[in-house]
Amino acid sequence: MANENHLQLGRRERQIMDVVYRLGQASVADVRAELPDPPSYSSVRGMLGLLEDKGHLRHEQQGLKYVYLPAEDTKKVRSSALKHVVKTFFGDSPEQAVAALLEMSDTRLSAKEKQYLSQLIHKAKQEGR
Repeated sequence: MANENHLQLGRRERQIMDVVYRLGQASVADVRAELPDPPSYSSVRGMLGLLEDKGHLRHEQQGLKYVYLPAEDTKKVRSSALKHVVKTFFGDSPEQAVAALLEMSDTRLSAKEKQYLSQLIHKAKQEGR
């Protein structure tokens, strides 16, 4: 599955994938504009083609340009990446991961967000999780 192979990508490939995930879709010019110390236009175009060949991206033609999109559903990739982070950095403990997020100094939850999290916790309890 491509989302599992995301961990096997090189640094620049990961940067490109991060741009496409963040923007939802991106042209070569869009990717170049978001990359630190961007390589040439043709290099970025080549890397996007390679990522497409590897199954990470797909493209659509919009006018005269190609726009690249994630090949897999972003929700599936997000879930896989989050599971990897929780397992790797938080000892496979969702509790520790959530606590770390809530303890971040710049985290400010609205009343609505707190209510939503409370509902998720209540639902998890009811389901025995």
